[in-house]
Amino acid sequence: MTNREAYIVLNMVSGVGTARFKALVENFGEPYKIFTQSIEGISRIKGISEALADKIIHWEKDIDLNAELQFAQMSGTQIITLADPEYPEILKGIYDPPLCLYVRGKLPDFSYNSLAVVGSRRATIYGRKMAKHLSEAAVFAGWKVISGLAFGIDAIAHQATVDAGGITVAVLGGGLSRVHPQEHVPLARSIIESGGALISEFPMKFPVSRQSFPRRNRIVSGLSQAVLIVEAGLKSGALITANLAMEQGKDVFAIPGHVDNPQARGCHKLIKQGAKLTEDFNDILEDYDFLPGFARMDEVNEESSEELEVSMPANMSEEEYQIIQLLQGEAKSFDHLAGATNIPVANLNGLLTKMAMKMLLIQHPGKIYSLR
Repeated sequence: MTNREAYIVLNMVSGVGTARFKALVENFGEPYKIFTQSIEGISRIKGISEALADKIIHWEKDIDLNAELQFAQMSGTQIITLADPEYPEILKGIYDPPLCLYVRGKLPDFSYNSLAVVGSRRATIYGRKMAKHLSEAAVFAGWKVISGLAFGIDAIAHQATVDAGGITVAVLGGGLSRVHPQEHVPLARSIIESGGALISEFPMKFPVSRQSFPRRNRIVSGLSQAVLIVEAGLKSGALITANLAMEQGKDVFAIPGHVDNPQARGCHKLIKQGAKLTEDFNDILEDYDFLPGFARMDEVNEESSEELEVSMPANMSEEEYQIIQLLQGEAKSFDHLAGATNIPVANLNGLLTKMAMKMLLIQHPGKIYSLR
């Protein structure tokens, strides 16, 4: 058995987990050596019973490793172990990182601009509107959106991200052989086709359960730099995700709601506990660096007569860059921008709205625009 196979098998043995895996490796060295030990030797390790030791040594009674590997390969699923270079570094920093990640699609770089958007399955019209708006704004600002593919806020965040041309990652509460809920199979497919990914720590055929969803939530927050709670009841899974994020040292943002809405009470509780009250995406951006190539306005020397030079970031279109250049030094009217760029009026309207959502410019009364 190789070390890679050992990771996959131990991930499939119920009751092992990251903490016990670390204890096993500390005692026996490399992972594959665990399977050369005796039941008595393994059961001497603190936290490992004789019954669990027996399951580890006689793993082939319940686990068909070759079938698991073949099933993953046939379905286009990549299995990434904790020891593989592809394993996200940000996830290694949580208390109990998964031993394995099953991935369909393409894993993005989680080291920057990764936002978890989660909330109630029973979202209100207001909650749906805010989830859509903030997910779109995240995309326009160059952020990736992570969620759990559940009904309600999760699905809205994923769909809004895909529709806006962004990258989104869905973390499932069961194996990738059967997407849950089944109603979201088309959404899952569109996530992959748009350059995102489906992720699970569970073996291919692992069924969803009440216990698997909280475990899923720690990965959602673990892959993110920040977590946004749109709507959440006091006993909701979204609140669990927020609490996990706080334990992991992540920034937590919460959208306020109506005081008589039960789905807003979780957000209000989080805000009282120190989560940042969030009305728009700028409230999140204030805690992070601006887009590459831009400086905060209060960092610009107002006494300097030199024009601020802005390099074109990779995630900016040529038309956006052209408008940025025209707005250097002074505000311009919509008509001026239309004439100077030769962009069709209908296209320019949408482009300026998008740039405002990306926090690149400000629209003033009379359709006057200036750099933010």
